[in-house]
Amino acid sequence: MKKEFRDLLREHGRDTLPNVLLVSAECAPLSKTGGLADVVGTLPKSLAKLGIDARVITPYHRCIKDKYADKVEHMFYFYAKLGWRQEYVGIEKLVLDGVTIYLVDNEQYFGDKIYRGGNPEGEQYSFFCRAVLDAIPNLGFDVDVVHCNDWHTAMIPMLARTQYRGAKQEQIKYLLTIHNIAFQGKFGFDFVQDMLDVDSRYYTPEFMELNGCADYLKAGCVFADRINTVSPSYASEIKMPYYAEGLEGILNARSAQLTGIINGIDKKVYNPHGDALLPARYDRGHLKGKAVCKAELQARMGLEQRADVPLFAMVTRMTEQKGFDLVACVLDDMMCREDMQFMLLGSGDERFENFMRSAEGRYKGRLCAYIGYSEELSHLVYAGSDFFLMPSRFEPCGLSQMIAMRYGSVPIVRETGGLRDTVTPYNRFTGEGNGFSFANFDAWEMRDTMRLAMDCYKNEEIMGGLITRAMQADFGFERSAMEYAKHYIWML
Repeated sequence: MKKEFRDLLREHGRDTLPNVLLVSAECAPLSKTGGLADVVGTLPKSLAKLGIDARVITPYHRCIKDKYADKVEHMFYFYAKLGWRQEYVGIEKLVLDGVTIYLVDNEQYFGDKIYRGGNPEGEQYSFFCRAVLDAIPNLGFDVDVVHCNDWHTAMIPMLARTQYRGAKQEQIKYLLTIHNIAFQGKFGFDFVQDMLDVDSRYYTPEFMELNGCADYLKAGCVFADRINTVSPSYASEIKMPYYAEGLEGILNARSAQLTGIINGIDKKVYNPHGDALLPARYDRGHLKGKAVCKAELQARMGLEQRADVPLFAMVTRMTEQKGFDLVACVLDDMMCREDMQFMLLGSGDERFENFMRSAEGRYKGRLCAYIGYSEELSHLVYAGSDFFLMPSRFEPCGLSQMIAMRYGSVPIVRETGGLRDTVTPYNRFTGEGNGFSFANFDAWEMRDTMRLAMDCYKNEEIMGGLITRAMQADFGFERSAMEYAKHYIWML
């Protein structure tokens, strides 16, 4: 056990590390729609290296049954009270890569879609919160800390404090991680009353009311013992009205319990030196393989095979939050004036998808758009691109820029949230930095930053230094796990 852990435990009158139960709507590699799944899937493995027994509880989605049913062990079942109804809850267990994962089974709520949207999604995860709380005493795992993630699990602390008084669930400590404050889980009071029997005295601005709705994320912020976001900058930003989506009041009131912890990436999965999905491997000391990957990406996507032209890439959702309106504003100007290539992998708003299809026709051989997603192709894009563009309006943490840097694709980012915390902008006077950044959400500022990057691309020494420093950055989960471990101990 690390000495700082021993000292912290001594302060709290304990000699053993806490047992942690991570609660999440998704968990990679079992179920995934975004970065939340990667975090929940990777964090327990890193915590285990620190001596913390961290387990996961997540819905038993259809996609998990299809792939892992033969590896799942049935533990027990019971019926949970959901309003006036009694709903079946099956608890299954799966051990994957040394991590114990509990699966909440109910065919009605966890079928083909992880997220159903609207009230059906609210019912899905109201049920999940109730099922998790009722299951905890029977897991055979003495839980000290429950680590909730986003609004889908944010009602757990409130229910534990208000409906399980005197029980084990009330004594547990609760950490709430906000991965994206834009998604809060807002529902009518009648709906919440029907689902979870929440006493009407809690339907006030002091507890869970926001703009005439019951807000699940706000309830979690009120009742959790600690709150964290996924980067220090985002933790500061969400205390301001522009970013907070109405929650600035409670987050400022609880600022002493609010911190930011940068996410990490799985360095085994994202490793250019051993990535089986690449046509050639490489590391920061031997970059010939990266040139092979660039040539393969160009050939596969119908781009002119030129080593001398900078290739910009994006792997993204095509939305305004990701800054795609900035891209749409300046892309024609850039493609007409500059000798460059542009590659997009992603999907999103129909207007942006149509814009990219049209642009692909206008700049054939220089621009390509893969509308959709391919895990294999994403690895090749990270490895084969020279620059990776992330002009987000806001970005709680961002994993793509970390993956890009791991593969030597130099990031160009807007200075917000985790992008600010992970990318050090290039300084032309000192030669320091591992990427490029621009401060304002402005298309022309982004264009000028891309032009600076192209100027650097022409200088082999400068570009080589940028690639080396980008690949040297350590974004493994070890540091994140250490910070989470401290938070768990602080809450005891």
